[in-house]
Amino acid sequence: MKKKNPYSRFFWLIAGFLIMLSFSLFAEEQAQAQEMMDKTAAYAIDNFFVFITAVLVIFMQAGFAMVETGLNAPKNAVNILFKNLMDFCIGGLLFFLFGYGLMYPGEAFKGGYFGFGGFFIPEATGDIGPGVKHPQVDFLFQVAFAATAATIVSGAVAGRLKFSVYLIYSAFITGIVYPISGFWKWGGGWLDKLGFHDFAGSILVHAVGGFAGLAIAILLGPRIGKFDPEGKPQALPGHNLTFSTLGVFILLIGWYGFNPGSQLAIYGKDNTAAVMLIAVNTTLAAMAGAVSSMLITWIFYGKPELSMALNGTLAGLVGITANCDSVTNISAIIIGLVAGILVVIGVKLLDYLKIDDPVGAWPVHGLNGVWGGIATGIFGANKSLMAQIIGSVVVPLWAFVTVFLLILILKYTMGIRVSREEELKGLDIGEHGEEAYHGFTFFTVE
Repeated sequence: MKKKNPYSRFFWLIAGFLIMLSFSLFAEEQAQAQEMMDKTAAYAIDNFFVFITAVLVIFMQAGFAMVETGLNAPKNAVNILFKNLMDFCIGGLLFFLFGYGLMYPGEAFKGGYFGFGGFFIPEATGDIGPGVKHPQVDFLFQVAFAATAATIVSGAVAGRLKFSVYLIYSAFITGIVYPISGFWKWGGGWLDKLGFHDFAGSILVHAVGGFAGLAIAILLGPRIGKFDPEGKPQALPGHNLTFSTLGVFILLIGWYGFNPGSQLAIYGKDNTAAVMLIAVNTTLAAMAGAVSSMLITWIFYGKPELSMALNGTLAGLVGITANCDSVTNISAIIIGLVAGILVVIGVKLLDYLKIDDPVGAWPVHGLNGVWGGIATGIFGANKSLMAQIIGSVVVPLWAFVTVFLLILILKYTMGIRVSREEELKGLDIGEHGEEAYHGFTFFTVE
């Protein structure tokens, strides 16, 4: 009989251990590789999502241009289009230079009122994974919002504000006013610490633009012919409701970047579900705002007005923007219905106060921005009504006062309003020396 090797069992134990260890190491390497692939995929998907939604928000500039141009006289079309372009270009450059650093100054300024994180866009950290945004795409998304806040004012001051003054205003709001109040919530400032909630900007974007427009409209005074000698408002109809309707639909499409994009991620079950809820709530509020504004004008004035229904659509969108992530579908409809009523009330209130806002910028964005902020406290899940009221008062007040002071200084230094002759002839010729409708003759109110 062959004698067994006393070391054979030990050998096989060692061999088995080494085989198991190799399989374990291989499995661990595979798991690490899979984890890296998952992180890379999530990073790519989320950043691509933010990029696409940023483009949609930038597309809203075209919507604002069409709405404002259509609701104003043809003699001012070039001026309005030019202002929308410069809001994006000049304002965007200043936001790149220092506005982004004011809005997102970093952890050292958490809970504060003011901070500065440096010039330009910060360098990427190299981190990847779900919800991690590359600084470049984050800037692209944020600068689109900054341009939106600025361009809301364009229509409110149409037909009488000097182009040079408008450029100063646009630089001021995009570079300073909007980033500072934006920091209070989105950059981790004192409103964020207080518990204020504004998911996509009913207050921080729309109310800021709406109340800035109100400040300038008050200092400018009404257009020639807007009020008769007794102070009764006179209709100065827009020249192209086709443009305005197209503009509203463009804005509606862009709002699917504005609201769903503010989730800032779509990878994963929870993010996907949130994005879909936000998109549906946005749609329902817009529909409800259009319907209620149409019905109100039909009931009280005998005829349904397209221009009011268009503004009702936008009012519903503004009202839902702060809370689209935290309310139910039914609540979204209620918010939109109220917004459509408020926009009609807001238009009539401005007429009563003899404030001329040709496109209804304050009723749509200012008044309904505040409604959106407060509605978040009423309908939003686990939201503080007191925090919402504070934020919904302080931020619009900040925008109104700072812009009012700027325009007041300009009024008594360089002047803010074009001459009577230029206003009657149109800002296209007076300010720019070119016409949107060359070869056509339009009648002007004297």
